[in-house]
Amino acid sequence: MNLIVGTLALAGLLLSACGQRQASPECNNNGCQACAGPVEGFGAGADTLEYDVVVALDGSGQFTSLQEAIESIRAFKPGPRTRVFIKKGIYKEKVIVPTWLTNVVFVGEDVEQTVITWDDHANIKKDGVHKIGTFRSYTLLVQGNDITFENLTIENNAPQLGQAVALHVEGDRVSFFNCRILGNQDTIYTGREQTRNFFDHCYIEGTTDFIFGPSTAWFEACHIHCKRDSYITAASTPEYVAYGYILNRCRVTVADNVRKMALGRPWRAYAHTLFMYCELPEQIAPAGWHNWNDPSREATSRYEEYRNYGPGARPAERVAWSRQLSDKEAAAVTVAKVCGDWNPYATRFLDSAECCQWK
Repeated sequence: MNLIVGTLALAGLLLSACGQRQASPECNNNGCQACAGPVEGFGAGADTLEYDVVVALDGSGQFTSLQEAIESIRAFKPGPRTRVFIKKGIYKEKVIVPTWLTNVVFVGEDVEQTVITWDDHANIKKDGVHKIGTFRSYTLLVQGNDITFENLTIENNAPQLGQAVALHVEGDRVSFFNCRILGNQDTIYTGREQTRNFFDHCYIEGTTDFIFGPSTAWFEACHIHCKRDSYITAASTPEYVAYGYILNRCRVTVADNVRKMALGRPWRAYAHTLFMYCELPEQIAPAGWHNWNDPSREATSRYEEYRNYGPGARPAERVAWSRQLSDKEAAAVTVAKVCGDWNPYATRFLDSAECCQWK
């Protein structure tokens, strides 16, 4: 594979250096010492970056289609990871990163102008007879391990006629930095148990159950935007898995029409979700959590909070079957503890993540 050297004007393009961020006084509890705030540009004068594959709609790269670029990469390629640069454009594709594609990073030129989009929803009948269902409605399906996405948008822009997944992840050690993930119902499906996903400084929007599934997923300093009265998460964590969804230092916002949101409801028994150090708006229901109209779920669901703030953080009014963690319990919930032998910050490409001290 020929090496392509991309000379990029990086102002407003790359992720921020550590010195440009504001530290959070609570950050020490999650394994990241001082990296808070939105991602912005490095500024002019940055060195060139090298990419193995360039995708561009205008024909200035090796491929005009992201799926064609993926198919060009050697299966289980040994050596250093493959670096794919995606130039600005709206890529209307249903994309699959297959199981045999590993150790690849996909980098967008601009988070808002590099868009992967499709418009399937669960009730579409491709053959005129059978509905495709939720799990085939994805825009992007990631099955390979050790895959990273940075600085781009993943969108399902289907009309609101059924579940419509934007991002479906089945691989292990899959990370997203400074990405926008857009949809309505079922925006993100973390679809395989005992796999680990990591989202850092991402914008995620949806209506109902828009983060759902059995995987372990850490959401660090993400912006979670609710578009309709409903539920944010719908975990289905297996009983034998310690961690499901952990939202740390995230900001939850709502559209003008939203009056009542729940932090989550258990898609299956033993669902685990933890919100800690999160900013919660007043539209978060005082009860906080919902049992999916099944009282038996109250005995198994593992719903937790710690030091959330804002008008929606009302621990005294939460359902009795949820928990507020103690200081000792919360201190034990770190990226290192949850992700085990995988350091997701080491997968970041545009920023060395030197401000994030792994511990």
